[in-house]
Amino acid sequence: MTLKKTDQKKLTIITTHINADFDAMASMLAAQKLYPDSVVVFPGSQEKNLKNFFIDSMAYLFNMVDIKDIVFSKIERLVLVDTRQPKRIGAFATLLQNQDLDIHIFDHHPPSDTDIKGSYEAIQSTGATVTILANIIEKKKIKISSDEATIMCIGIYEDTGSFTFPSTTQNDFTAAAFLLSKGANLNIVSDLITREISPEQVGLLNDMIQATTRHNITGIEIIITSVTTDYYVPDFAFLVHKMIKMENIDAIFAIARMENKIYVVARSRISEVDVGSIVTPLGGGGHTFAAAATIKEKTLAQIEHKLVEILYEKIRSRRLARDLMSSPPIKILTDISCREAGKLLTRYNINALLVTEKLNDSDDTDILAGYITRQIIEKALYHKLDHVPVKEYMTTEIASVNPESDLSEMQKKIIENKQRILPVVNKNSIVGVVTRTDLLNTMFRQIQHNYEKPEGLLKEQTHARTRNINKFMRERLSKRIINILKAIGQVAKEINCNAYVVGGFVRDLFLYRPNEDIDIVIEGDGIKFAVKYSKMVGARIHTHEKFGTAVVIFPDGFKIDVASARVEYYKFPAALPIVEMSSIKLDLFRRDFTINTLAIQLIPDMFGTLIDFFAAQKDIKEKTIRILHNLSFVEDPTRVFRAIRFEQRFGFSLGKLTAGLIGNAVKMEFFTRLSGRRVFSELHQILEEENPTPAIIRLNDYGLLSVIHPKIILTENMSTLFNNIKKVLSWYDLLFLEESYMKWAVYFLALIQNCDYKTTKKICLHFELAPRYKKIFCTERIEADTYIAWLEQNLPVNNSRLYHELTRWKTELILYMMAATKKEKVKKLISNFFTKLRFITITINGKDLKNMGLEPGPIYREIFQATLDAKLNKNIKTKNDELQFAHQYLKQKRNLPDEST
Repeated sequence: MTLKKTDQKKLTIITTHINADFDAMASMLAAQKLYPDSVVVFPGSQEKNLKNFFIDSMAYLFNMVDIKDIVFSKIERLVLVDTRQPKRIGAFATLLQNQDLDIHIFDHHPPSDTDIKGSYEAIQSTGATVTILANIIEKKKIKISSDEATIMCIGIYEDTGSFTFPSTTQNDFTAAAFLLSKGANLNIVSDLITREISPEQVGLLNDMIQATTRHNITGIEIIITSVTTDYYVPDFAFLVHKMIKMENIDAIFAIARMENKIYVVARSRISEVDVGSIVTPLGGGGHTFAAAATIKEKTLAQIEHKLVEILYEKIRSRRLARDLMSSPPIKILTDISCREAGKLLTRYNINALLVTEKLNDSDDTDILAGYITRQIIEKALYHKLDHVPVKEYMTTEIASVNPESDLSEMQKKIIENKQRILPVVNKNSIVGVVTRTDLLNTMFRQIQHNYEKPEGLLKEQTHARTRNINKFMRERLSKRIINILKAIGQVAKEINCNAYVVGGFVRDLFLYRPNEDIDIVIEGDGIKFAVKYSKMVGARIHTHEKFGTAVVIFPDGFKIDVASARVEYYKFPAALPIVEMSSIKLDLFRRDFTINTLAIQLIPDMFGTLIDFFAAQKDIKEKTIRILHNLSFVEDPTRVFRAIRFEQRFGFSLGKLTAGLIGNAVKMEFFTRLSGRRVFSELHQILEEENPTPAIIRLNDYGLLSVIHPKIILTENMSTLFNNIKKVLSWYDLLFLEESYMKWAVYFLALIQNCDYKTTKKICLHFELAPRYKKIFCTERIEADTYIAWLEQNLPVNNSRLYHELTRWKTELILYMMAATKKEKVKKLISNFFTKLRFITITINGKDLKNMGLEPGPIYREIFQATLDAKLNKNIKTKNDELQFAHQYLKQKRNLPDEST
């Protein structure tokens, strides 16, 4: 239906939340029965299955209008169903600023601080919102057709899980009974509720099950699953329901990245897990037992870490005071002096003491009188009140709990009463004490669990896509590398540790690129492992105790880097959900990009098991560079250089979010915080790439060349020079001269070509380059540019002169000159020097000159040089020619007549 502008006098609009489900649709229909002159408007998209059903069969029942046809200024009343969250009603949220707007609300979700307030509200805790409306319809005796009853019934069945969800109430049954009495067709309800699963959905459901992670949070098992798909798969919530039934799950949070959005669906069967309050901070909403969120511009890793953080914060504990308390409690009597109390605090390293008093002299029973803190005792001692009894300064208003009190009660009493210490009292007897530290320790128990290395440590880690790639490894790796990796796994098992090969080695395995730089991560003591392994294989070892790392060096020079995966190195201090996860995951989460987060398990029972926490395989397949979290470039701006380097090396592209965050890092000038040495390290690696030119262009696109120096700008001439250098280096490498040279230095010479001596010196100082490099870049580079200009102006040049000029330059400078010259003849001259002239030598020696009757002295060197020049200029060839030339040169030097005349 389309409303003409003239028809829009005063409107009553019925709407619901974005991504409307069956309950939302059914509630809008029911509300339409209560407001006959209203129009129904979806605020945005709705579930695809709902859309198909609606279009195919039931559209005629609704007085439906497209939102774009509504003149918002004409809206007099807004009826909200199945939501009261402003962020979930799309464009209609703009109406909330209108104080004259009449808002009516029908909702079954629990209250929150951001709820819209209505002039009329019908809010009840039911399994479905349509239940509330159906009961009103029944009371008002409003007539409904069988089709309308069917739609409303679908809403109830869908939102109560066919009356199996714990959120189901008696009112839901009553409402369904009423709708059945009005002709609701259960065959239609059944067809929609028990719909078939498509092949795509089957695949996604299988991925969800395989990616399951089980988290034990305060005694409650929480299931988290994260999946990724290239395309949108409808009815994700339906698949979550299927998984709950198949796996008998009490609480699940399913996260899916589909196309460019992340969808979160949460379901709970237990009261301790309120999924509505947990999903709301993610930008979604719902009620205690069902919730959902749609998120843009975030990574899966970010959402998952944020989710687990919220879980620890929100889930109500099953831990009781009797489980947490310290017993027996440390306590003092009221007449103990402040000095003695201070000694006790120091002896037991505690911050508060319970203070008790005797009921009477004949009874040993004492009762709680109060508590005193270290801060009060220290102040008393400072004011020389050490002899005064603690009863004079103790806090007498003190809350207590009983042994059966739960964690929430303990937290509430400690916070509200600002107590450091909470006594546990049972029938007037103090049986224990819970401190603020005790409460914090309950949240850190998993860390202790990781350190203790339980027997189950070597079992397979969950929470990742895993598959065995043993056969693939044998096909791709040499026998030596396979044996090394197996030996590493065996040694790790012997010391009760887990071992993984990680990072670029694994990434390049899947990119079919050679890479024998082996990085090993040990869950445990990496140095202890490295010492044992090096002894076994007869290798040397360099250790770095501070970082828990080591380098194992084999007799032939082959190296293996070993690192410990340790909790204290993680970049998320006090973030409980992070420490709950396995240490290998944390180690991988600290890495720069998803493609570098793959790991292969090496212990014998699990050898060859690929572990993928962050969808790295998918990003490799899609050829995409993605960061793991939004602050990645803030924490380490050098990752921008690596992102560009990997992008160009592998022919990948930057993810949309990653590219945007690079732009943000440049705009925020994070690179000014970097030391010159770190910038040079990244630039050096870019310039060592097979073809650094595209990376330099990308650096210029982001304005990052100015990080080297503001005067460095990519010009057309510089681009041409970079391309010329690539050609020259390719030519030189094909000569197979087996002479090493610094490839990066040749490109760096091109980068600074237009910088004067003063600017170049500043760059070298900023980069902390060694003196030998400063000489090349500051002095010799300028001399080389001058010589090339002279050579281009003074052609032709004989071989001997060219030889003497070029032999004084380092190979890097000569290659730079060959690329920099604009004249092909000069290129050929330098090419001739590389391939021929520099290998020309003379065969005569000092003995030959002595036989000519010439005494040793400076004349020897002069004759040798003149002979070499003659040979370079092709005037002589053989040794006899050399001898004859030397004899003739000597005669001319002595001004003697030729004997033949």
